[in-house]
Amino acid sequence: MTIEIRNSLRLIAGLGFASFSAIATVAHAAPQDRVPWQLNMTTGATKVAGEVHDLHMLMFYICCAIGVLVFGAMFWSMYKHRKSLGVKPAQFSHSTTAEIIWTVAPIAILVVMAIPATRVLIDMSDSRGTTMTVKVTGYQWKWRYDYIDEKVGFVSSLAARSNEIRRPKSGRDPVAEKYQHYLLDVDKELVLPTKTKIRFLITADDVLHAWWVPALGWKRDAIPGFINEAWTYIDEPGTYRGQCAELCGKDHGFMPIVVRAVVKEDYSKWIADQRGTPSDLRYVQQGKTPEVALTVPTTGLPTAGLPAAGVPSAAPVGPTL
Repeated sequence: MTIEIRNSLRLIAGLGFASFSAIATVAHAAPQDRVPWQLNMTTGATKVAGEVHDLHMLMFYICCAIGVLVFGAMFWSMYKHRKSLGVKPAQFSHSTTAEIIWTVAPIAILVVMAIPATRVLIDMSDSRGTTMTVKVTGYQWKWRYDYIDEKVGFVSSLAARSNEIRRPKSGRDPVAEKYQHYLLDVDKELVLPTKTKIRFLITADDVLHAWWVPALGWKRDAIPGFINEAWTYIDEPGTYRGQCAELCGKDHGFMPIVVRAVVKEDYSKWIADQRGTPSDLRYVQQGKTPEVALTVPTTGLPTAGLPAAGVPSAAPVGPTL
């Protein structure tokens, strides 16, 4: 083996080992433990996110095995059948056996990969058994959240501090200010209860948006004139951040999402505070929805067209500008 080939193999092996070590290190990191230059997904905050992570790792290992076999056969052939050993190349143009192998083997691999992938996709789409519904409407460049059953709604925008720092002539540096959640803070968080299966109805009022919180394990497009559905079940309290994942205009990078999961008792108190009537708490506990007006946002967005209690059955019911 020449020195060049030996050095090349050492370099490939070293890079492969370093990459695998880095991936293994962060494979089970919690959402809040993510670090710069992280190479792998996290396990997330929900069962679905964990299933997506496990599916990703399964596919990764299968691809690694395929890569080892293919490149191993290639390097072995180059080494054992090189010209310096006097090997004469085979003279053939057709092999039925080889064609059968390279046709059947990929099909078998795809079937093995498709079974767990289909199971996860079905689980992600199964919103049966949800006990509350949240409608998410995307705007340029903010989000509106409507708690359909509780008749509470508000607009969530980029936090004032982030908005001030991001301006070109602000003269402020988020690194110097140690602003950990720069551009990932909002003025009003989406508060959700833990241990509850929650249904999301996602749409948009103007252009395409995408509602994405990585810790929940899924992403859904927000499309004007159309409603996408998703669900989540958050096990533990915590704060989970995301962003719009669809290029939606000049301020696309400034419409973050913050989900704060709290225990059911704290959620009920929060709902009562949003209504401004402490006595309404009894309706939350009894699963009823008192006839009170939706909270009107201070941004000037109209609330016309918001649905009554229940699930909309036709076109999106978000506010119309």
